[in-house]
Amino acid sequence: MSANTDGFSEKERAAIKERAAELKKEAGRGRAGKAAAEELDVLAKIAEMEAPDRAVAERIHAIIAAHAPELSPKLWYGQPAYARKGKVVCFFRSGHVDKERYSTFGFTPQANLDDDSGLWATSYAVTGELSARGERAITALVKQAIV
Repeated sequence: MSANTDGFSEKERAAIKERAAELKKEAGRGRAGKAAAEELDVLAKIAEMEAPDRAVAERIHAIIAAHAPELSPKLWYGQPAYARKGKVVCFFRSGHVDKERYSTFGFTPQANLDDDSGLWATSYAVTGELSARGERAITALVKQAIV
């Protein structure tokens, strides 16, 4: 919530409206073809992104498809996300869309990231081009999240 005492900011209201439209669209699809249509929605959203974010989102999509095929692509608050049994496990947020200097790759409580330290990260800043080291880290995190 923003510091605005009147409630949600314009940005927050837009995200809520987009999520409501996504849910309405999902409800009208029925079971047949829903997964394919949702993946097309995610790929279309990625294609709309500015060049640096688009390249990162495409790479993350490919990593998840290769290493966590049980996660289904879907839009979540207007951004690419990946769900298991309808519940989002991880997501990508475009920095350009959020007017931030970096994009975010994050996880919801559905991800199995807990460790015995009682402290673990749930989101990561992603800037510019995703390095090989970054790809390896995302691959390991996604594999851990679905265990």
